[in-house]
Amino acid sequence: MGENHGSGDNTLAERNPTTPQPGGAPEREASHHGRTVIVMPAYNAAHTLQMTYGAIPPGVADHILLVDDASRDETVKVAKELGLSSILHPHNVGYGGNQKTCYMEALRLRAEIVVMLHPDGQYDASLLPEIIRPIQEGRADLVLGSRMAIRGGAKSGGMPLYKRIANRTLTTIENLVLGSRLSEMHTGYRAYSRHFLETIPFLRNSVDFAFDTEVLFQAVAFKMRIAEVPVATRYFPGASSANLRQSTVYGLKTLWIAFRYLLHRAGIVHCRLFRP
Repeated sequence: MGENHGSGDNTLAERNPTTPQPGGAPEREASHHGRTVIVMPAYNAAHTLQMTYGAIPPGVADHILLVDDASRDETVKVAKELGLSSILHPHNVGYGGNQKTCYMEALRLRAEIVVMLHPDGQYDASLLPEIIRPIQEGRADLVLGSRMAIRGGAKSGGMPLYKRIANRTLTTIENLVLGSRLSEMHTGYRAYSRHFLETIPFLRNSVDFAFDTEVLFQAVAFKMRIAEVPVATRYFPGASSANLRQSTVYGLKTLWIAFRYLLHRAGIVHCRLFRP
């Protein structure tokens, strides 16, 4: 999870396509099949945005879009200096609400592949070609950058012990519910095919961190193909991260989503998250 958001219910957004400035350009020549758009859901990312953007390999994407969720710092100013296309939320709507704007705009830009890259520097942007490759090759509709795929990788990257334990525990429970064998279900490093985003009803999802969990359960409910790619993570003072209270709430919401999915699958109580 890459940003701390407040909650909100206003999803109005201001589109702010900026003119490319020295040192950055939102449009890039890409050498792959299908238009790729990188989306960056941002909240108070002024200190890490330039570093993250600079690590994106040349030619990996056709367009890079930043959606700012009413940051209180100079995130928007830095984005303009980098020449990034930006959408500015007039009110804070939360991490999930930010992603909804990201994906709707990416679809409007005719993206065939959409990659979410947190601008806080936790995820290694140099691995973007590996993240999108399973979709390019037609092997997956959703790709997860797993921090748990390599033994000891999360620990060496600085992930706190309580987060590692919670991640493993929740992922184990979710695998049992979904009948899957994924190494991690709580990564924020993800790539989606256009087909995926046009199929699952993500606009019905939560506006907070639970959005990511709902997307995974929807992926299974709609029989989407999921692939994993091992990635490294970096926890450092400048990187945003959910605190213990937020993580606890997130864990409880994850269990609630799993319970709702079981009720839906059993035909006891239908849930609109898992219906077309």
